[in-house]
Amino acid sequence: MQWKQLLTSAVGKKFVMGFTGLFLVLFLIVHCSINFCIFVPDHGKTFLEVAHFMGFNWIMHILELGLFVGIFAHIIQGWALTLQNRNKRPVQYAVSRRNQNSTWYSRSMGLLGTLIFIFLLVHWANFWAPNRYHMITGGKELNLFERMKSLFSHGWLVIFYLAGLFSLFWHLLHGFQSAFRTFGLDSGKYIPLIRGIGTAYSILVPVIFALMPVSIYFGWVS
Repeated sequence: MQWKQLLTSAVGKKFVMGFTGLFLVLFLIVHCSINFCIFVPDHGKTFLEVAHFMGFNWIMHILELGLFVGIFAHIIQGWALTLQNRNKRPVQYAVSRRNQNSTWYSRSMGLLGTLIFIFLLVHWANFWAPNRYHMITGGKELNLFERMKSLFSHGWLVIFYLAGLFSLFWHLLHGFQSAFRTFGLDSGKYIPLIRGIGTAYSILVPVIFALMPVSIYFGWVS
């Protein structure tokens, strides 16, 4: 498959979506592990040490660049696929038939992806951008532990994060299995295993992320 076909054909778009999706699945595991460090009872010391390593290690900077490329490639190809599928079906199927053939969240991946993108923009504005700005202008990083405690003392922001993570749950529930299906791995004897792991992953990752703002808001982490 040529690069032009990879970026323009339906098969190519699904391949890009599947590859970047699996890459982001791995990233979320790493991100969850870092966030979970706030629960170590040392007033954020472990979390800040891990965050410092992620912020100042040059290998992490290269991976971070790849992460941004993967995120935006996933988003752009997702929107492109959504528009392409809509153009192919100018007359929508009957509601009853659509419900029988697919789940609502599999038909709403474009919407869910857009909501998650909005969530990411707010998250980057709250943490990543201010931290990088301080590192570039002052040569030091923010105390992200204290920043989390300050930001998540606001109930409206906690609710916003929970809403974003709820969208992430539905997106992962379909996207995890879809990525494996793209590469022909969701078939035969592997179907129950892939679906089981996908469901568990789709639940655990958003829950772990949600524990951070909720725990800080209710004072369980100090």
